[in-house]
Parts: sequence; C-alpha cells; structure tokens
Amino acid sequence: MSSEGFWSAKFAAARYVVALLGYAWMRLVVLLPFRFQLACGGALGRVLGLVPSRRRIAARNIAVCLPELSAEAREEILERHFVALGYSLMEMGMGWFGRPERIRERVTIEGAEHLTNALAKGRGVILFAAHFTTIEFFWPALRQLCPKLCGMYKWQRNPVMNKMMTRGRGRCFDVMISKDNVREMMRCLRDNGVVWYAADQSYGGKSSVLLPFFGEPAMTNTAIGRIAKASGTTVLPYGCRRVDPEHYVMTIGAPLDGLPSGDEVADTGRLVQAIETYIRACPEQYWWIHQRFKGRPAPLPNLYAKSAS
Repeated sequence: MSSEGFWSAKFAAARYVVALLGYAWMRLVVLLPFRFQLACGGALGRVLGLVPSRRRIAARNIAVCLPELSAEAREEILERHFVALGYSLMEMGMGWFGRPERIRERVTIEGAEHLTNALAKGRGVILFAAHFTTIEFFWPALRQLCPKLCGMYKWQRNPVMNKMMTRGRGRCFDVMISKDNVREMMRCLRDNGVVWYAADQSYGGKSSVLLPFFGEPAMTNTAIGRIAKASGTTVLPYGCRRVDPEHYVMTIGAPLDGLPSGDEVADTGRLVQAIETYIRACPEQYWWIHQRFKGRPAPLPNLYAKSAS
C-alpha cells in the first residue's frame, strides 16, 4: 500500500472532499462511546432512507425476495434497513480504525471449530459470504482465527475510498485480492490462507449464470465451485449480524456435504441457499440497496424499472 498521505494535492479536488471528510469523521467518531456512535449512525440512516432512488431499490428487492411477508412487515424491514445502513458507517469506522479488543469483546463466534478443522487440512479455506451491513465490523474478530486472512474487493472509482479501504482493512488482512484476480486467490489458498469471498452482487463475467436468489433468477458468479475443486480447499458459509448495540454474532457454517461436486452451478446454488438462511435471520441487515437482479437477459423483466414497482 502506498505511504502517500490522505491530504496530498492529488486528493484536493472538490469531488474528493466528501470522502476526505468521511475519513476524518471515522477517525474521530471511534473515540466516542459505542452507543453514541450507533445513535449518530441511526440518524444518518433515517436521512438516507429519504432518498427516493435508494428507497425504491431496497423496497423492490425486499418485495421480490420476501413475498411471503405482509406489506406492513416488509415496510418495517425497509425502515430498519436504512437505520442499519447508518449503523454500518459507524461499524465500518470501528472495524477499520477502532480498538480491536473493543470489537472482539462484543462478538460471539459460532462455528469456529469448522474453520479450525478446515485449516488443519492445509488447503486453505474460502468463507462464502454476503454483503451484510455489518461486514466491516467483524474483521478484528475474524483475524484472530486465521493464520493468513485474505479478502476479495472491488476497486472503487474514488481513490480516497480506495486508500481508506486498504488502510482500514489492511490492519487485519494480510492480502487484499482484486475481485477478478483468481491467480492471487489460488496463491493464498496454497499458503493455507482464509479467503473472504462474497458472490451476492450482480455479475456479468464469463462465469456468470442465472441462479435463484430467494427464488428469483439473478446473475451469479459460479467460479467458486471450480476454484474449490482445483485447489482442494474447503468452502464454509459465513454470516454476521448485530443482535443489539452491545452484541454481535459471527457464524461460520459447516462444510456442505459433497462440495465441490464438479458441478459449479449446482455447488454455487447450494451455497447461495445457505447464505439466504443467514439473511433471513436478520433481513434488515442485508445490503438491499444493491440492484441484485440487474443485467438479466430477456425475456426476464427489469425489476427496477419504475413501471415494475
């Protein structure tokens, strides 16, 4: 990671000012009592919930994925979702710049034995995860379980955000891997590393196929089955959630029987189903503002068109 400071002339452009102020806010807010941080985050989240475009996307995703719930129940999840998004800004700051011991004392870890047993095989571990609002909070707790922690990331257009992310996650991650760098991922697995991997956002690459996400077809990256078979690694479902302002739970699931099977589409489908279980445990904490169902081929409809709402 470059040692160049945040406040260099390179980042003086007006379009970076918001990100720079966000960085300064994160470094300061972690010094405040944790409950006060979440209170501030919740207020910011409620303001974000007033943005029509974001609210419409989240509402549409919740309606499509949780049709069995009443309209009132879905509306409650929607409102709590934006509060959770606000919380996530504070949780990100804590995970990136707060004191690791303060995080670890709040996190209960379920299924650590699954990770320990998988690492004993010496072939590395892939934690198959999803984009929960709390994900950045958990790195210090996860780090203590891993001899080598590696994570996939998507490069951001804003260089300030990239520097914030690499500096923040770099406290816990030994290696950060670009989302398409399979070669680097394989190197980490050969070194018996633990790779955090999330494939729950729309993907249009060559390994992309339509797979059900809560029963609705979504473009999904299926490379994980092929990577697991080639490397001999163990794939474990991974989830994280906030129980209350003082308690968080990280869940490391057991390996799925018969995975990898050689059928990467079927394997990915089973892993997605496991992730759905974690989402149902805390539906307001999933990242519903992402257009999960975009990029689908005809004749599937555009679920985010205003006429589809």
